[in-house]
Amino acid sequence: MRLLFVTLLLVVGQSPVKAQHNPLTPVQEADSVKITETNSAPYPATGVPTDTVTPRNHFLKFKKIKEEETVDTIGIQDYKIISYARDTTFLDTTLTIQKEYKHNYLRKDDFELMPFANIGQPYNTLGKTFAQHPYYPRIGATAKHDNYFEVEDIPYYHVPTPMTELMLKTTLEEGQLLDALLTFNVTKRFNASIAYKGFRSLGNYQFEQVISSNFRTTFSYTTPGNRYTLRGHITSQDIETQENGGLLNREQFEGGATEFENRSQIDVRYTDANNKVAGKRYFLDQQLALTPPPPKTTSHHLTRVTLGHEFTYETKQYQFIQSDQNNAFGKDPFVTPIEDHVRLKTMFNTLYTHFSNPTLGNIKSQVSLYHYNYFFNPSETTRQVTIPHQLQGQEIAIGANYSKKIKQLSLKGNITYTLSGELTGNKINVQAHYQMNKKYTLSGTLHLSSRMPNFNYLLYQSDYRNFNWQNTNLFQQQHLQNLQVSIRSKKTGHLAAAYSRIKNYTFFASTATPEEIDNGQETAFVQPFQETNPIAHLRIKYTKEWQWKKWAVMNTILYQNVTQTNKVLNLPRWVTRNTLYFSSNVFKKAMFLQTGVTFKYFTSYNMDTYNPLLGEFFIQKNEAFGGYPLFDIFVNAKVRKARLYLKAEHFNALFSKPVYYAAPNYPYRDFVIRFGLVWNFLS
Repeated sequence: MRLLFVTLLLVVGQSPVKAQHNPLTPVQEADSVKITETNSAPYPATGVPTDTVTPRNHFLKFKKIKEEETVDTIGIQDYKIISYARDTTFLDTTLTIQKEYKHNYLRKDDFELMPFANIGQPYNTLGKTFAQHPYYPRIGATAKHDNYFEVEDIPYYHVPTPMTELMLKTTLEEGQLLDALLTFNVTKRFNASIAYKGFRSLGNYQFEQVISSNFRTTFSYTTPGNRYTLRGHITSQDIETQENGGLLNREQFEGGATEFENRSQIDVRYTDANNKVAGKRYFLDQQLALTPPPPKTTSHHLTRVTLGHEFTYETKQYQFIQSDQNNAFGKDPFVTPIEDHVRLKTMFNTLYTHFSNPTLGNIKSQVSLYHYNYFFNPSETTRQVTIPHQLQGQEIAIGANYSKKIKQLSLKGNITYTLSGELTGNKINVQAHYQMNKKYTLSGTLHLSSRMPNFNYLLYQSDYRNFNWQNTNLFQQQHLQNLQVSIRSKKTGHLAAAYSRIKNYTFFASTATPEEIDNGQETAFVQPFQETNPIAHLRIKYTKEWQWKKWAVMNTILYQNVTQTNKVLNLPRWVTRNTLYFSSNVFKKAMFLQTGVTFKYFTSYNMDTYNPLLGEFFIQKNEAFGGYPLFDIFVNAKVRKARLYLKAEHFNALFSKPVYYAAPNYPYRDFVIRFGLVWNFLS
């Protein structure tokens, strides 16, 4: 079925679509980072890649200049990608070191994450950023959501010709990773896209297979005159993981015995547990301009008033299934087999007005209604628990957004306040962006918010007795204060600092005794807690690339310091990544080659432990992990619109002592060579 889907994408991607151009084969563009267009504001022509696509059978107008006809061309900058916030970027087919960092399962830079042995398994946290905080509580099982596409993660497109993108990467043992996208404009004003990300990796250890699928489809439409715009998407996603509980005997992994070099021979804690996250979402956003757009003959920005409506309906579920009882989660379950199942249904409606004026700026006011239903199956007759099986209600909130650009200064701000409801309180964001000169840019952000923790902290039910609680009357709203400042320069690099203060920080921890921990029962006594004492978190991150001829060194350094009464927020003090690489055109410029080595290191700290039943990490204070280097060697190449990736991951594992862990009892992966590619078709 997946092979059929990929074949269909390739065939359709090569077929012309009505109302679009059919270009000749494009020439290779210079390798450079593409310009970003913010809030759909056009950028000047300087710095735009010179790549062009020459159309044939097109309907663009011709212009005679000295009795010679020149054909209008399509630049690579005409393939636009629009974010949820309506910021626009261009299709980027270059090969840069940032592309190397993002060529992974998540398709984003994982500098502040520590992956488990198998691809697709949870990621431990090396760095915290508290400013990115959703306003409403979510279902929980946060360790299972790294590959889950939220509303803000879905892009929209506007392309002059059909565009196909294929991303492929090998996994461990059996399986593969494929992310395929096809987008096209049926007319100049109507775009549609369809994408599917399919993944399977068997892994090297027993019972750790991961299977996931992420289906997305989008559409966007604008009427003539831009009076009415409509966009929306549909997603269907599921991530299913076999859980083995980690190593049963660490000596088998660390001892270096020949028979255990085959990791499938190492004993694990259990081989009969699975957990799964699945969700479906329907999203719709529409706007109607009450004032006519400015005439094409004028470049002045006139006053505009717009009405809008945003709608989201999503169903999400989390399951944990185990065929037999295991002491790792408790000795006396209510029933067996274990079949824990929780669901969350949410519906979000927002009505807003948008006022735009060249003098006053952009003002947006809104009122929203959020309905939620978080529930478990009704209690079985054999389960004698007195807690309810459902949390249901609605939240009514009002808010306002403001943005204004005054010469080199850009201001943005938004505020949300809950009128009715118990889950949320308020949220305030203020941003300032100042272009000092061509070399330096200053930015600052202030974030204040309050909301209840995720639903699984408030209410949970399980067939295991220890995992049943209700904290709706005990837990209070978490209060977050965050201040960020940064300075960016091509000459000196990017320096960003953030200070956060958190009150009522919510976390999972185990109450197991040392004897129970020695017996492998630490995960059986995990409970949610709130830290009433305030926690202060400081992070300073510096990024800079030095270049000399065809050589370059990319450095990223993160420093963190946590001030707290009790050690409930555990993070490494230092995290660093340094890449030395060489770039050059080869084979008479038919190929662009990039090869180098990446070094990553983080100081030892009390790593959080993973609980497969909850799909969450919980704190531990018994052992420190880290303090070991990770070396990767890569050879990447670009041929026309195809980028090829070859990497030898963690090659120093061949000669170093096996003490590298991603979490207690969960090793990081051994040395492995993996291949991948990203290929764009513009037809």
